[in-house]
Amino acid sequence: MLNKFLMVCLMVSMTLIASAQQRTKIPKNIDSKVKIIISGKSRTYYPLYTNNPAQINLKGPAKIRIITRPRFKVGEVDQIDYTINYRINGGKLSSKKFNNVERTKYAVYQNGKLGIPGKKNEFFIEVGRGNHNIEFYKGNENPNVAARYRVTKKQLEKQSWVALAPDYPNEPMNLVTKENINHYYRFSQKQPLKFNVIGPTEIRILTRAEIDYKMEGRINYRIQVKESGQILNTFFLGTVKSDVTTYLKNSELIPGKAQEIVINVPYGRHEYEVLPLDQDKQTLLAKLLFPKIDVTLEE
Repeated sequence: MLNKFLMVCLMVSMTLIASAQQRTKIPKNIDSKVKIIISGKSRTYYPLYTNNPAQINLKGPAKIRIITRPRFKVGEVDQIDYTINYRINGGKLSSKKFNNVERTKYAVYQNGKLGIPGKKNEFFIEVGRGNHNIEFYKGNENPNVAARYRVTKKQLEKQSWVALAPDYPNEPMNLVTKENINHYYRFSQKQPLKFNVIGPTEIRILTRAEIDYKMEGRINYRIQVKESGQILNTFFLGTVKSDVTTYLKNSELIPGKAQEIVINVPYGRHEYEVLPLDQDKQTLLAKLLFPKIDVTLEE
């Protein structure tokens, strides 16, 4: 009996830990909500659209759980097929299809006029370290679909990193953090950050906005990554003024807090280009890093 009690306590503890590690993410640009009552508890879902994506911003490494439900109209079809399309950091469009989904017997809409919720279907997306933007769309099928998003953070692996200098003659810029000097490079649309690297490896790019000391609040900016002239990814980033980092020789600007993106480099030699997309953010700062264990990579 005691062993059975301890086993139950262990299972409850593991459930509570898993629940504490998961966090609900609210789509950045979706104002509408769909309330579903499940076993007496209210759950908030967010509608998916064909053209206006639900945007989820998160910092990895992390695992995101996408829980979806189609909407049935009273007296109509018994089963529904639907597709969820998604795009990570402006990359290629991926799809997840669900077939023959039935009505649920265990959930109702808070607003009964909406109809009947379908059974839940879920899938998972894992992302590595750095900032990520994931866009979710509904397929072109007729049924309305809503989703909710739960994120579980993963542990970062300890690793040593070394600096990589860009190929393009970008202006070096020294920043000071707690008396330590950090070397960054200024880049713009006219003078993008260009570098060559031999894979397989990964490149961390730490970017900072250059903020006028009079500006307040959050600064949003976009960065595009190209490989051999072709668009690879687009990152949506946001920052605020850093409270620990300053310019070594510039008192008119304040660097933003560093935001990290990561490029996973496949085998062979690759040429990358990084540039800002916003006309009002004329320049940004960047620092390139790659794993110390890959220093000896050769063709």
